[in-house]
Amino acid sequence: MTLRKLLLSANIGKSEQTFRLIFSNLPIAEVSHFSSGSPTSISTSYRNFSHFADDSVISKRLEDNCRNGYQEFMHWKNGGGTFHRSASIAETAVIEYGAIIHPEAVIGENAHIASGTIIGPAVTVGRSTKTGYNVVLSNCVIGDSCVIHNGVCIGQDGFGFFLDEHGEMVKKPQMLKAMVGNHVEIGANSCIDRGSWRDTAIGDHTKIDNLVQIGHNVIIGKYCMLCGQVGIAGSAMIGDYVTFGGRVAVRDHVSIVSKVRLAANSCVTKNISEEGDYGGFPAVPIKEWRRQVARQRQLGSSHHQNKN
Repeated sequence: MTLRKLLLSANIGKSEQTFRLIFSNLPIAEVSHFSSGSPTSISTSYRNFSHFADDSVISKRLEDNCRNGYQEFMHWKNGGGTFHRSASIAETAVIEYGAIIHPEAVIGENAHIASGTIIGPAVTVGRSTKTGYNVVLSNCVIGDSCVIHNGVCIGQDGFGFFLDEHGEMVKKPQMLKAMVGNHVEIGANSCIDRGSWRDTAIGDHTKIDNLVQIGHNVIIGKYCMLCGQVGIAGSAMIGDYVTFGGRVAVRDHVSIVSKVRLAANSCVTKNISEEGDYGGFPAVPIKEWRRQVARQRQLGSSHHQNKN
């Protein structure tokens, strides 16, 4: 029996989004033949599908998903996105078609969730916050008036592993959250990991460019600017009004005071305890770095002359 006949026999309805929620990763090429109708509660008992012996895989998936409560998902009136009935969504929020809001999530007033975005269980999105397409938010709290561009991932596990006494690679628990303040902007395809021993935190009004990686337990202050391809390793602490040029790297567990500026391609390998401009690898005060560059050029020039 085809998937089309199975669905019609089950009398589930004709919502393509509902079908996708039910069958998850199963091929559903025939779903496109159905029109997108009004949301339909999937109240049919999984026992009704036990007689489809020839479609055992489909029947098993349908049984599991009915048990797991997919019938609790509905379509939001402003935008047509899918939400779980236990989520708390402000009347003025827009959930675009193709977005999914999971159980216990909270969406604030005038928030706008774009197509393809996944808001995970118990995630909070503040008032007037906007997401781009295909954003994934899990294990996090997002403040008010934030802008989260396409492809951003926030709240996934950090990179924490160690070798045990048997030489086996063991994953460290990553159980805490990522906390994003108000008026924060996060560029496309940037990632912010959840905490393991403290919450990862991004301060108010901080602006993050595309392709930035922020590791677990990192704390970033307010009014910071992080340019493209910055990488901050786990448990670093960064003060307020800090600016990182493109491709700056910060090692784990270092501390950087407020009002520090780092030149592009710099690498911070130890604490920076005085405000000012820094550059180089390892990062040093900017005047010292410029002297280092000048000496290298002089040595290079002298070596070339001696060879000739």
